[in-house]
Amino acid sequence: MNIYDIIEKKKHGQILTDEEIKYVVNDFTEDKIPDYQMAALLMAIYFKGLNVSETYTLTKAMIESGDKIDLSKIEGKKVDKHSTGGVGDTTTLVLGPMVASLGIPFAKMSGRGLGHTGGTLDKLESIPGMHIDLSTEELIDNTNEIKIAIAGQTSNITPADKKLYALRDITATVDNISLITSSILSKKFAMGADCLVLDVKVGSGAFMKDLEMAEELSKMMIEVSKKFNRHTKILITSMEEPLGYAIGNSLEVIEAIETLKGHGPRDLYNLCLKLGSKLLVMSGKCTCEEEAINLLEENVKNGLALEKLVELVEKQGGDSSYIKDPSKFKLSNIKQEVYAECDGYVKSIDALLIGEVARDLGAGRITKDTVLDLGSGIVLNKKIDDEVTKGDLLATIYTNKDDEVVNAIKNIKKAYKIGEKNSQPYKLIYKEIE
Repeated sequence: MNIYDIIEKKKHGQILTDEEIKYVVNDFTEDKIPDYQMAALLMAIYFKGLNVSETYTLTKAMIESGDKIDLSKIEGKKVDKHSTGGVGDTTTLVLGPMVASLGIPFAKMSGRGLGHTGGTLDKLESIPGMHIDLSTEELIDNTNEIKIAIAGQTSNITPADKKLYALRDITATVDNISLITSSILSKKFAMGADCLVLDVKVGSGAFMKDLEMAEELSKMMIEVSKKFNRHTKILITSMEEPLGYAIGNSLEVIEAIETLKGHGPRDLYNLCLKLGSKLLVMSGKCTCEEEAINLLEENVKNGLALEKLVELVEKQGGDSSYIKDPSKFKLSNIKQEVYAECDGYVKSIDALLIGEVARDLGAGRITKDTVLDLGSGIVLNKKIDDEVTKGDLLATIYTNKDDEVVNAIKNIKKAYKIGEKNSQPYKLIYKEIE
């Protein structure tokens, strides 16, 4: 068996055997297959595809390339959520405490942001003292004690995925259905959660640009999940505009706190209710989503969901006074408002451009070594379908980079398309796939 023959086989669209896929993953992880040959195979996969069985075997081999986290010591059915990434996607910081406040174990390993997408760990680290490098024992103990823990991914979880993704990123092979599926599910299933809800984003600010591809990805992930005997449900949701109003690390934590108080953006709140209701039904806590939504809303109203965020922060060494008093968050020194130049309605917002502006203001990374300005970002004041009068506030910029302000104002105005009212209202949730 050799990599040349496997490349040749896939180049002609033939199905790879389990042994061939395992050989490729193992030898590439151990540096026995050079990058240039693996890049050739990735391109062959990109154009010829993998079927469900091949994708399952690839996912399994990637899981077995490193450590698996045994969460069997956590009491009850463990739930997890994953988003394919977007702009202003603060759902974990709202959803996790909401679900945990009802006694459902929410044990999550999250990542950092890169490019225009924000990372949960970066947001958490805007809280002084917050510790995200938990051992497996700490993750288990914290979840058993307060029903929630959010930590960084350990270095030896799916090392094959880390190597493959780095190569995909520089060979234009990121957006392949099977490669995305194996990357997401290998990390999730190495964690050992019993129930998983996936939020597949589609639109200008997402990796999936069209609904057809998002549906294809969702169906592949459901089929592969079945082969692992994992209970998985998927929502396909819009990223045609940023989720919520805040884009930036401290800004998004503040927005999460306000949402848990019941004062947050409706789109963020409603999406968390929908995702949370699915997890509650999957875990057996509720028999239907309507019952689950009622329970989640009740724990927002009575303050238990917010209190769970306080517990999470305290348990992981953070200063919970910032949760109780969000005005303590230090935002960037330069504050600049952006105003509308005409009357009308917001027809669309280029979410990708907004995310890139926030990145350039200091809120996101261009490379993994970029140092973040946790107090920088953008707060939108108008969303799709809102009425606008000339001179109305569109957005507020926060940054410490005075040389970026003029360009940021220009691009935010460019991102907003204002005109006649849309014939159909903005739709946040496109489809549910189970």
